[in-house]
Amino acid sequence: MASTRRQPARSRVWPKVRLLLIVAVIAAGATALYPVWKKANPDPPDLLVRYRTDTPATTPVAKPSLEVFNKTDKPLPLSDVTLRYWFTADEGASYAFNCVNVTFGCSNLAGRVVEMDKPTDTADRYLEIRFTEKAGTLAPGANSKGIDLQLFRTDHKELKQSDDRSFDARTKSYKEAEQVTAYKRGVLAWGEEPDGTKPDPEKKDARTAAAPDPLPAPPEGVLFDTFDYLGAKDPALFKHGWLVRTSKGGPGIENTWSADGVTFPGDEEALESGQVLQLRASTDGTEAGTKQASLGTAASKFREGTYAARLHFTDKPSSGDEGDHVNQTFYTIGGKGSTYSELDNEYMPNGGWGRPGPKLDTVTWYDHETNDRLYTTTNKSLDDWHTVMIRVKDGVVAYWLDGKKLFVTSGKFYPRSDMSVNFNHWFIDLPFKGERAWDMKVDWLYYNANDTLSAEEVQAQVEDFTGKGMNYFDTVRES
Repeated sequence: MASTRRQPARSRVWPKVRLLLIVAVIAAGATALYPVWKKANPDPPDLLVRYRTDTPATTPVAKPSLEVFNKTDKPLPLSDVTLRYWFTADEGASYAFNCVNVTFGCSNLAGRVVEMDKPTDTADRYLEIRFTEKAGTLAPGANSKGIDLQLFRTDHKELKQSDDRSFDARTKSYKEAEQVTAYKRGVLAWGEEPDGTKPDPEKKDARTAAAPDPLPAPPEGVLFDTFDYLGAKDPALFKHGWLVRTSKGGPGIENTWSADGVTFPGDEEALESGQVLQLRASTDGTEAGTKQASLGTAASKFREGTYAARLHFTDKPSSGDEGDHVNQTFYTIGGKGSTYSELDNEYMPNGGWGRPGPKLDTVTWYDHETNDRLYTTTNKSLDDWHTVMIRVKDGVVAYWLDGKKLFVTSGKFYPRSDMSVNFNHWFIDLPFKGERAWDMKVDWLYYNANDTLSAEEVQAQVEDFTGKGMNYFDTVRES
């Protein structure tokens, strides 16, 4: 017969306690081992970067092309993303970059070259790329397509990329590249920094205190350019809407327009110690030995608003004898016949057309064929940097120099068509034989179709743009 006596309470509880202890021990062990397991099995990245290039280790220009992939199941605004391309400076050289091509437009990309506080053997600088809110959003699984960049020395000497962390000459087609880092809202999300820092999964949804403020979209109706280009044949120059004149015709010594005189040297007096547009007019005193230089916008889409440029006029040649009747110009032109329009700033250090120099002619044209125009002359040397402005609004054209109004026209002389913006350097005539060359420089161009601004307001906007790495954008629409 089976016993009917109940077991003591202690004998019934102990198996349960033992089971709980075993579970606790297992849980504690699992907790202790979790970091090890997690390190070996990290969460997939929120984004990844692919890279390619077609340049050798020694080259005039680095050409990194990048793609950003959204690896999450949520939309990723590109304005949340920052990219860094790491490299080593050559002999302490200064660097510039430009955007050649990107699907959402180079106007929505900004960049800067940053010197590292703690350099390594493979990096003491990085090119940092950011995107405006108008760059758009990557859908889950989508990629940005190619972001084609150029990085180069401002003295245009060859680069040595063999010790650059992010460079890989073997990667001629897109491949994942952990040597190019990406950040999401300021937190490292992809790649490995030169000091070995890798993404921390625990911080992937954070926003660091050092995260940059969101990059605003460039203002509508504005063109801004600091002329960070390689040369007259730089593909970015044409992508950004500029044309180097090589066509026949005047003014000056006809049929002598050449790309040879259009260069972009580094200049310590340039904004942010960057580059300038340099236009060289050179001659040996003969028509065959003469070259004139011109750069202008391909589009004629500018009329009302504020035109401003920081220009360096010069009274003396860079080489050779003085005395040429050179014309250093910043002007707009457009239309033909009954819609012809032209607004000129022409500096002539040695005068021209029978009038002595140095002088600045500010001219509003109505009809070029009949010489129907209004102008005034500022008779003084301008051998230095100056901010030159034209303001066009409410039927009035006003010319300004360094914040001082020089001249006003109105009535029939108001522009009747959209115009292009141009910089020219040319000879009125050839008064003597012998080799000589003259240089005119342009630091930046600013145009605002919406407002008429003071020189101080223009300067404040220019400094704001460059402080954010926005060295080029064009949001002016063609009418």
